[in-house]
Amino acid sequence: MDLQTIWFILIAVLWIGYFVLDGFDLGVGMLLPVIGKDDLRRRVMINSIATVWDGNEVWLLVAGGATFAAFPLWYSTMFSGYYLALFLVLFGLILRGVAFEYRGKKDSASWRKRWDAAIVVGSALPALLFGVAFGNVVGGSPIAPIEGTQPDLAGSLNYTGNLLDLLNPFSLVMGLMTLTVFMAHGAIFLALKTSGEVREASRKAAVRIGIVAAVFAVAALLWYQMYSGNVAFTLPLALLAAVSWLVALGLTLKGTRDGWAFVFSSLTILLAVTTLFVGLFPNVMVSSIDAAYNLTVTNASSQQYTLTVMTVVAVIMTPVVLLYQGWTYWVFRKRISTSMIPDHPEAGRADDRFAAAGH
Repeated sequence: MDLQTIWFILIAVLWIGYFVLDGFDLGVGMLLPVIGKDDLRRRVMINSIATVWDGNEVWLLVAGGATFAAFPLWYSTMFSGYYLALFLVLFGLILRGVAFEYRGKKDSASWRKRWDAAIVVGSALPALLFGVAFGNVVGGSPIAPIEGTQPDLAGSLNYTGNLLDLLNPFSLVMGLMTLTVFMAHGAIFLALKTSGEVREASRKAAVRIGIVAAVFAVAALLWYQMYSGNVAFTLPLALLAAVSWLVALGLTLKGTRDGWAFVFSSLTILLAVTTLFVGLFPNVMVSSIDAAYNLTVTNASSQQYTLTVMTVVAVIMTPVVLLYQGWTYWVFRKRISTSMIPDHPEAGRADDRFAAAGH
């Protein structure tokens, strides 16, 4: 296996890690008005992810950095062509982070209500637009040679579309899939992480939203088989993802195996993202104009020396990242409930952080 293929696989793993981990806290953010019927419940929900949400975003940063270093043409084409959509993703992530920090700074219901709305918007935008972006990557984007250049040179290929080209039917279905799957995934996480009334409301929301997510997921993954270059592999993976999702919802409905429900929910996301990357390989971006203009792991990659250095760094640093992030989840593993939250938000962020630890 050459280094280009290895780094394609590693980037897929990074995106899987991001969607599994940041997917549930994006889902929690979107569920604030659904499960958080009062301020106390909303504070429980926010505290359930308070210790991990920013660490989960590291996977996104590393995925973007790895793409830039390993496949610079893939990075430049995608980030220039999808500029507005990715700018909105960035805006959402920033808005969400600011809202987490500021909602408890003032003892005012209207103040907290505005920041809660910012959390919802800041969570929904990335959840929707990441699906839209991936729909265009795997389903095809208008990529063609720059005028006056040789079409067989990878460096001369350029994105020629606009924002409306990104909002095609397939990519919108993909976006609705990621939006609803993340919401249900977040509800399943809340059922695992909380107790009492929040847990019960989360279980009910997970099943209801999970059914809607299943419809969009089946539609998107079956539709994707039309674009897949490896249907013999992607179709079984898509079917396994569907089975895994049904198991996750069944366990959530039963309410006695919250940990296993979250495992199968995470496995569903793993299988779905794997389906997309398996169907994409050996391409990294598909041209909707002509297959001759596809970006591949060969024509979009960095030089061999760059990939070799990156591999050495990844072998050394990846175990470190996994260890400290695993330690964080272990330390803050206990359930929290409304009884652990101080009466007044102005009592201090330290009190909320203490509650988030499950003490």
